[in-house]
Amino acid sequence: MKIFGIDPGSERTGYGCVEQSGSRHHLVLCGSLAAPATATFPERLKHIHAGLVALLAESQPDCVAIESIFHARNVRSALRLGHARGVALLAASEAGLQVAEYAPAEIKRAVVGYGRAEKPQIQQMVKLLLGLDRVPSPHDAADALAVAICHLHNSTGSVAETVRRYRAPRTTVRSWREYRPS
Repeated sequence: MKIFGIDPGSERTGYGCVEQSGSRHHLVLCGSLAAPATATFPERLKHIHAGLVALLAESQPDCVAIESIFHARNVRSALRLGHARGVALLAASEAGLQVAEYAPAEIKRAVVGYGRAEKPQIQQMVKLLLGLDRVPSPHDAADALAVAICHLHNSTGSVAETVRRYRAPRTTVRSWREYRPS
């Protein structure tokens, strides 16, 4: 299964494609799309759309996963982010791909195990999960890869869920002091 993750942004949109074979995740591609600083907002949106259309055609994913909007204190920033998300959703829809949306806390829980994880923690876990030599850069690319990994874990079951599912039933021992070997 191949998942294309998108971390939308009006200044820079991160993307990352991850392929799963068995229980292993492999990096296909990652990076970010940024229009020139002198570009107007509509030109930036056009640049993001054109870039995503080309990347989706190149990578041929099975599905697209995108980060959903979170609560923002600045309404203008939230609206700009909404426009960038809309452009990303349009590109995925034009490619005929299903789209899954995940909240930031859900992505962090799936990748790091903690819903309030910091960016460096997410980057390190993405590096470890994909077996990379260094942390994906820029951070938008690492975030997009985290979105893709989150979808893989949610669609196939995370390692923690698998361990929980096949773990022996819990005994009544509640403390290490009560433990007695069999």
